Amino acid sequence: MTARPSLAVLMDPLEAIKPAKDSTVAMLAAAARRGCDTWYFTQDDLSARDGRAIARLTPIEVVGGGKDGNWHRTGTPVVRPLAGIGAVLMRKDPPFDTEYVYTTYLLERAEAEGVLVVNRPQGLRDMNEKVYTAWFPDCCAPTLITRDMDAMGAFLEEQGRIVCKPLEGMGGRSIFVIAVGDKNARVVFETLTGYGRRYAMVQRYLPEIAETGDARILLVDGEPVPHVLARIPGPADHRGNLAAGAKGVGRALSDRERWLASRIGPVMRERGMLFVGLDVIGGFVTEINVTSPTGIRELEAQCGGDIAGDLMDAVLARLPRP
Repeated sequence: MTARPSLAVLMDPLEAIKPAKDSTVAMLAAAARRGCDTWYFTQDDLSARDGRAIARLTPIEVVGGGKDGNWHRTGTPVVRPLAGIGAVLMRKDPPFDTEYVYTTYLLERAEAEGVLVVNRPQGLRDMNEKVYTAWFPDCCAPTLITRDMDAMGAFLEEQGRIVCKPLEGMGGRSIFVIAVGDKNARVVFETLTGYGRRYAMVQRYLPEIAETGDARILLVDGEPVPHVLARIPGPADHRGNLAAGAKGVGRALSDRERWLASRIGPVMRERGMLFVGLDVIGGFVTEINVTSPTGIRELEAQCGGDIAGDLMDAVLARLPRP
């Protein structure tokens, strides 16, 4: 008798999950449909003893399509080495802080014992979602990463209007748009850099965001999903983030977006990053999201398909056969 494949998900606490919009819930449901035993755990449950990664794993079953507050059933937790689990999905949301880094170290110990960790821990550490765009300058609008506030000011004069953002965080937090002559510019530079003690990013402002939105391209094992989720800001905000109130509109990939995916996707596959979100405005990549990309629920609802299932197929294809 062939053993059932097993999959554990490191995620935020269950009480923090909004199931109707949560991509991780979709992944758990898709894994179960493929005959996997499914477990969840949090950072509190993860440890290492004598070099082995150990976790308190709780069996979890997604019920009712995972669409409401009663979306799961759980069983009795067990404490065991992660070795022997087929795959672990790292789905802890940012911030990407020191505790997040420590978590990737512990997951890397599981990887050393043959566990498939998605996305790969080394890639999570190496690929800051803002900074890693520097590896693909041909795909990006003019971008400056610096601590130098005078350099930021010169970049603003050069570009006329810019977006300023910290290198950590998510959901549109602390993102500013400023134009030449804005008397708040220096305050923004001081705030984001801690008066020149932290790196921050400034990019040319892309006005297309107001009409066509901030498009999220999902890459599954390096290949783009056929549709993107264009997140269009509301009338009172400049941010194309669903968490900041933007409206998500599904549409087909453009030729330019297909080219961007063909440029970046193979690198992601080679580095073991099986699920990645590219943020694209006006045909330019602004961020490469590797920590906990979202958008599955919205795209599946509007455009059909089984994105979570495609990801689980890619995960299962990489597991050793019994």
